[in-house]
Amino acid sequence: MLVYYIAILSIVQGLTEFLPVSSSGHLVLAHTAMGGADLLSLEQRRLLDVSVHVGTLLSVLLFFRNDVLQMIKGVILPVGNVQGRGLAFKVVIGSLPVIAAGFFLHSLMPQWLDSLWVMAWMTLIFGIVLAIADRLSPKHHTVEDLSYMQAFLIGVGQCLALIPGVSRSGITMTCARGFGLNATQAARYSLLLAVVAISGAGTLGGLDLIGGDFNGLAVYALAAVFLSFVSGWLAIAAMMALLERVGFLPFVLYRVALGLVLLAALHFGVIA
Repeated sequence: MLVYYIAILSIVQGLTEFLPVSSSGHLVLAHTAMGGADLLSLEQRRLLDVSVHVGTLLSVLLFFRNDVLQMIKGVILPVGNVQGRGLAFKVVIGSLPVIAAGFFLHSLMPQWLDSLWVMAWMTLIFGIVLAIADRLSPKHHTVEDLSYMQAFLIGVGQCLALIPGVSRSGITMTCARGFGLNATQAARYSLLLAVVAISGAGTLGGLDLIGGDFNGLAVYALAAVFLSFVSGWLAIAAMMALLERVGFLPFVLYRVALGLVLLAALHFGVIA
């Protein structure tokens, strides 16, 4: 049972981490369906969480390897590669607000953030917000057209993703669409921001694990890294192809449906 639990959780995390559909909502459903609290201790679940973060980080680095290489060259080379340097600065500027907010909330952890009702409502509401931004905003700009101020404001919006159910990918894509980026470019910038966000979340989670006793879960952790890596890469590839053809509408409809399912499950006591 433990093998199936870790495999399913890793795949669910990998598939939903980068899609604008709220990975936290899916993980709650997965935990509930499989009784995760009875299989693993809190420390062991944190180890699994760090493992899937590592896997998804590797998947986005691989998929956007050209952009990542261009940013690295733009930063370390004193001349040339202005475009790569500008992209790197936009990713850094867009990441600063959530880094500050993440450290602040990590030390306080207000209890209302754990509310499943909050998560369910946020899944629904921000799905509708994505629909509005996708419908009303122009859609002809690229990431390179973003100003540094716009990049920073997208980063401010990303802070809302610290509320479960908002979805980090969802809110950054919504903000990027609001500034006129087309669907694929909005996803591109969101996923480049994910490199920093996932690295930060994984680091904070890893620090919490120092000195923990994981009862031989190393093999399971490596399996979680691999499964989340593969599923994360497939999810990115599928999403980019879908956005190219039909935009965000399928994700909007899915979010609304998921939010309603979660609210119904909470109302009828299926999820406590």
